Amino acid sequence: MSIRTTMKTIGVLGILGLFVVGTWGSLAMAGANPHVAEAIAHAEGAADHGGQGHADALVEHAQEALTHAQAAQKEVKNPHLDEGVHELMEAVEHGKAGHADVGTKHAKSAVMHLKEVK
Repeated sequence: MSIRTTMKTIGVLGILGLFVVGTWGSLAMAGANPHVAEAIAHAEGAADHGGQGHADALVEHAQEALTHAQAAQKEVKNPHLDEGVHELMEAVEHGKAGHADVGTKHAKSAVMHLKEVK
């Protein structure tokens, strides 16, 4: 095996290693529950869209986050998860009313709580 081939192999393995470590890091941050990780990602999307004044996209992402957060509640008992669900419900309600600014505040609060789920 040439040095060039060896270096390419090491590079590919290094990239794969970083991917695995990154994936495990995300799961660890979300209490190793994939539903919590998905809820965080969608709640962040809701907050981003709401911050841009897109109430309809806020509702779409907040609803998806809510679905994942409620699925996580069946597996994890945590007061932050419960509060995150409550905040997501508020985000959906305000987004449906066209109040992107208020919905955004609730989505951001949901993110804060969901990130505390251990």
